[in-house]
Amino acid sequence: MLGRFFRRKDNQESNDAPLDLTNIPSHIAIIMDGNGRWAKRRGLPRIAGHREGTKVIKKIVKKANELGVSVLTLYAFSTENWKRPKNEVDFLMKLPESFLKTYLPELIEENVQVRIMGEKDNLPDHTVAAVEAAIKQTKENNGLILNFALNYGSRYELSNAIQKIAEDVKTGSLMIDDINDELISTYFFRPELKDPDLLIRTSGEIRLSNFMLWQLAYTELWFTDTYWPDFTEAELERAIKDYQLRGRRFGGVQSRY
Repeated sequence: MLGRFFRRKDNQESNDAPLDLTNIPSHIAIIMDGNGRWAKRRGLPRIAGHREGTKVIKKIVKKANELGVSVLTLYAFSTENWKRPKNEVDFLMKLPESFLKTYLPELIEENVQVRIMGEKDNLPDHTVAAVEAAIKQTKENNGLILNFALNYGSRYELSNAIQKIAEDVKTGSLMIDDINDELISTYFFRPELKDPDLLIRTSGEIRLSNFMLWQLAYTELWFTDTYWPDFTEAELERAIKDYQLRGRRFGGVQSRY
């Protein structure tokens, strides 16, 4: 069963509660949605919203690092986003290079480690080169892991894992009885990362959009009407406060019941 969720505006208690620094979610995943609509409301082209959204990434990464978050996974480009207009896709493919060229020195200074999650084969060479350079330059860092989901789709990840498992069974390197939840996870893009504790989606949409469907099984979900370019450090804190008010049972029953 998917985690429970609240819209930010519906839970005033989380706004009033103090932030418990001993109960910070280890892994936060964010669906950064609403860039295009943010731009449209201002009479700007959609790419202006994407450009503004990259500035928010820097602020949220810095804040998450300060709070002690271990992993921040950002849904940057989905396998379905190729359906968008070519000029928009071309611009989105240049954003990782632009973002990393601008902010990589600060990420290194903040001890952030960059990783990528997704299918790299279909990405432009310049996009892959920029990300791989950032991964190489930050691999010795041991602070927050900034994990970009780029050309990522959860159904592809699952089908790809199933194909690999089937191939290993076929060759005899894996027995059918060995297949369980833990083993399946090792065939994913980033098996070393623990499942997200908290998922945040901006822009008012309440769906997962093919994002980490397996990994979000017991993740707490938090939705806000705020478009990503307007998302702030304070709103990140409110999401975490709301997370801290919830009782996570992972399918079990708390003692008071």
